[in-house]
Amino acid sequence: MLLKNSPEDNSDKWFAIINPVAGCGKGLNDLPAISKQLRDHGIIPVSTFTEHRYHAIELAVDAINRGFRKIIVIGGDGTIHEVVNGIYIQKMVAPQDILVAVIAVGTGNDWIRMFGIPRKYSEAIKAIVAGHSFLQDVGTISYNKASYNQSRYMANVAGVGFDAHVNRCYNHLKEKGRRNKWLYVFSALKAVLCYKSTDVKIWIDDELIIDDIVYSATIGIGKYNGGGMIQMPEAIADDGLFDVTVIRKVSKLGVLIRFRSLFNGNIYKNSMIDHYRGRKIRIDSTPEIAVEVDGEALGYSPFEFNMIDRGVRVIVTEKFLKSVGG
Repeated sequence: MLLKNSPEDNSDKWFAIINPVAGCGKGLNDLPAISKQLRDHGIIPVSTFTEHRYHAIELAVDAINRGFRKIIVIGGDGTIHEVVNGIYIQKMVAPQDILVAVIAVGTGNDWIRMFGIPRKYSEAIKAIVAGHSFLQDVGTISYNKASYNQSRYMANVAGVGFDAHVNRCYNHLKEKGRRNKWLYVFSALKAVLCYKSTDVKIWIDDELIIDDIVYSATIGIGKYNGGGMIQMPEAIADDGLFDVTVIRKVSKLGVLIRFRSLFNGNIYKNSMIDHYRGRKIRIDSTPEIAVEVDGEALGYSPFEFNMIDRGVRVIVTEKFLKSVGG
């Protein structure tokens, strides 16, 4: 249910969007502890729960229309994704005028890794109180679904081909109630056995870079995806460029042998893996391939990614700001 319009000035108040099923119910189970720690730090947000997929988009739009300019996401990467999309759908203010904070209760929690936000609730709340903020880039992606061209905004990472196949397997297991920190790794290893490379063309800033058999392509604003994989180890979240990691055709054994490099930041030492950067990415494939964005399965090729420089303001840690010279 959407909240009714209010004439109040809510610009200095926090609005919390809570995903009760994030982390297989962790968001709901831990909410009393999170709420208490927020109160202990003087933060008493107006709160509401998401009730279905894409509801966080609606709630973010409604909150901004009611005058809120500060949103706390209590959820996972998918909830962050929806809130950023809501921020860009609304027409009341510039997206950069909205401040987003995250208390992570999801399964993967890849977005927070980029900005050094702790998973420990008390430390994440201390970061909110400290108020250090950062303008990160935002991407747009167009794709096909149900014979129509559609578009979304992305806050972190998109995966094409194998990555999207793993994501669908992973989400299927989560929907069945499976929950542990190795779930994504299990899904990836399972997908290795059945996924096949496809003929892919990739244009970066309108130049054809790849016309080859490709296993996967990862397009990132942040460094992390898949519950801690570091597929874009050199990504910078405000440089106005996507990092693109392309894994060319590789055998199942080759994937297994090199699987560890997906987690240790040494992915570019592999000869079959290429790294590119650009502001505009186009991808086509025969046959069509799937895409996932910020952990959410979307649609199928062809895809086009475009960059919005420093598109959303987010709460980060002081340590992260110092690391980027802020």
